[in-house]
Amino acid sequence: MAIPVPSFLSGALRAGWRASVPILLAAIALGGCSFDLGSFSSGSDKEEAAKPAPAGAAVAQAQVYAAHAQVLAKSGKTAEALAEFNQAIELDPNNAQALYGRGLLYQGEKQDQQAIEDFTAANGLKPQQAEPLLGRAVSYLALDKFKEAAADLDEAVQADPQNAQIWSARGQAYERLGDKTKAAESYGRAIGLRPRDEAARSGLVRVGGKT
Repeated sequence: MAIPVPSFLSGALRAGWRASVPILLAAIALGGCSFDLGSFSSGSDKEEAAKPAPAGAAVAQAQVYAAHAQVLAKSGKTAEALAEFNQAIELDPNNAQALYGRGLLYQGEKQDQQAIEDFTAANGLKPQQAEPLLGRAVSYLALDKFKEAAADLDEAVQADPQNAQIWSARGQAYERLGDKTKAAESYGRAIGLRPRDEAARSGLVRVGGKT
């Protein structure tokens, strides 16, 4: 279950094809970047990149804060959730759960640069997982950083090739970069995984593909 963030890109949208972007990116935020943080743990898989590990008691307490923040976020209590995530990160700067969760909250508040920083930190601690890559790509798209988004999404589809949200986002990134072949391929993969994905279907039509 994800926090509701359907309008987090509305201020950045312009004319033309971008009228469909809120539907697509809301679907990504709601379906792909969720507050199911079970795939993360507070430890680090990249010890050389991690900050010095705190004491065991602090790590355990940080996990409690991160878990409570997740519950608050699911309930729509974003301010309280942010405070809990902040507390978790203060206790354990290497807590990937809290960094990823806080990134989602920042993204929901249109604070995309802060979101990118947290997703980057989470990705460094837990590499080769799709969630922080997708989250960061969504924020890159919001900032019109399409090359960076495409690079993240290329990596994300390798980590989770059955994720329709990733393929939809990848289609959008390559569409904006003018690569209709890769965009059509990505939209097509999204539709294959989720046939009723209207955003991907619209994207495929825009780049001259067939649904």
